[in-house]
Amino acid sequence: MANMKRGAMSGSIRSTVLLCVGLIALVVVLFVIKVLRPVSLDEEALRELGVVLLPVPRELVIEGLTDITEQPVTVDSFKGRWSFVFFGFSHCPDICPTTMAEMGKAFRELAEKSPNIAKQMQGVLVTVDPERDDPETLERYVRTFSASFTGMTGTRESLADFATQVNVAFGKIPDGNGGYTVDHTGNIVIINPQGHYRGFIKMPQSAHTIRETATSLWERYPEG
Repeated sequence: MANMKRGAMSGSIRSTVLLCVGLIALVVVLFVIKVLRPVSLDEEALRELGVVLLPVPRELVIEGLTDITEQPVTVDSFKGRWSFVFFGFSHCPDICPTTMAEMGKAFRELAEKSPNIAKQMQGVLVTVDPERDDPETLERYVRTFSASFTGMTGTRESLADFATQVNVAFGKIPDGNGGYTVDHTGNIVIINPQGHYRGFIKMPQSAHTIRETATSLWERYPEG
């Protein structure tokens, strides 16, 4: 009789221990998931980082542009992914390489830590210097910062039309030596998976802000 009681008590202790171990394992798994899961920021938190999202996404009309493979660019070129678009040029001495480097760093970090999100993102440089930035030059330049980046060019008129639609301005400035530079807006334009203008990231750019923006947009606005 005593042996039976001891056996029952031993079985009860084992069950209790196994239950506790299971609960601890569950807590650990939930904690790891919470730590590893990207944190989604709301619009107010994004605004503090310098990210402006439009209340209503704006439709775009894109004509007369080509990409680095010399294929026509249309609104469809932006559909299916979130696009981070910077208007710059390969001869730019400061803001362009700095911004493109930060974008490249952000995309690499996303690819390492959140590959599912990285697949839904596209990095684009739209030139504001079409006379010097032909497709070959653009490809060489953008691939310096990321193998996944693409570039777009076109006539000055078509580029200006696209830029105006996303609140970007640019213009030639003589450099005093017979050449010129190009003054331009330094924001990163955000285009949603529907091909609509969704907002922009203000200067100064940082990989942290770009990465947090990409994560939050992907999680909070999957359809754009």
